[in-house]
Amino acid sequence: MKNLIEQVFAESITVKQQTLKDNLSQIIAAAQSVIAAFKSGHKVFFFGNGGSAADSQHIAAEFIGRFQKERKSWAAIALTTDTSILTALGNDYNFDIVFARQLEGLGQKGDVVFAISTSGNSKNVLAGVRQARAMGMTTIGVTGGTGGALASACDIVIVAASSKTARIQETHLCVFHAICEIVENALTR
Repeated sequence: MKNLIEQVFAESITVKQQTLKDNLSQIIAAAQSVIAAFKSGHKVFFFGNGGSAADSQHIAAEFIGRFQKERKSWAAIALTTDTSILTALGNDYNFDIVFARQLEGLGQKGDVVFAISTSGNSKNVLAGVRQARAMGMTTIGVTGGTGGALASACDIVIVAASSKTARIQETHLCVFHAICEIVENALTR
């Protein structure tokens, strides 16, 4: 048991270190996009499925509430939280459009979207990206493995250096927290 725990921690550390090495400029660009959006009165959207849906809610809450500093709230929305919208769209249309349709109604040019998919191939995430791009939003893909279709669909792509879902998700959270800290430091004095 001890060896397995040590192996999991070592693997997680290695994945994070490689992800940082491979994606430092993309992480900076993502943070700068969020800073610019908040400075200009725009919104930041997050969406994904499963664990990525939970990450969407978590990071939106960091911007609405606070990360480490007391400050004003910033406009961040997780498109994964309204069960009435999600189930109505899934039932009346199909699940592939649940994020795209919300962006159509809530988004505007100048907003930023974080599209999260560990595989990079989630149909509803890709449809959300297409909608966001059509509306002039900055698209940031957060994925893993080879990046999947998301890697070529977004303006900025951050790819966790693993094909294991657990290591990808752990790394995504580290990336998001780094972005939160950069944004908060830049916008609060």
